[in-house]
Amino acid sequence: MYIPVVLGTARVGRQSEKVAEFMRRQVLKAGLHTEILDVRDYRIQATDNSETLIQAQRLSEKISGADALVIVSPEYNHGFPGELKMMLDMLYEQYFNKPVGICGVSAGGLGGARAVEQLRLVCIELHMVPIREAIYFSMVQDLFGEEGGIVDKSYSKRVKAFLDELIWYAGALKAAREKT
Repeated sequence: MYIPVVLGTARVGRQSEKVAEFMRRQVLKAGLHTEILDVRDYRIQATDNSETLIQAQRLSEKISGADALVIVSPEYNHGFPGELKMMLDMLYEQYFNKPVGICGVSAGGLGGARAVEQLRLVCIELHMVPIREAIYFSMVQDLFGEEGGIVDKSYSKRVKAFLDELIWYAGALKAAREKT
């Protein structure tokens, strides 16, 4: 199974990069194929979302081959980054009936909860299936040690529940997509 991790911010000094790398390692530990799809690699200069753009073609190939997605997004001003919205809007049918798990990130105590809720709505409109479990990385600046490992061990239980649900949906929806 292939489950890429979408890193949803292009901001300089982004703390979400640590979370995306952590989640990439967790997906690998679950025995799945993964990589980070960084919004920086799929930025567009205009609002043209046609698949003639090389960025859209590359993204289309990745999403078409994905069995599910993990989105890691910070919360900026009670929402999620515009570059993530533009990246998501580059495609449409490639998302159909694919599960998505969302990880919120913030420097504050809510862990990106408002960004997660908004992303759920956008994912539904794109015909994705957001899973119930989400992971909220609050106070992200304090969560990771010098080597990049997470210092709060309670996340292992959260990640397990998140990935168990995501993998279950990925298998079920993949089987259903193959029937149609």
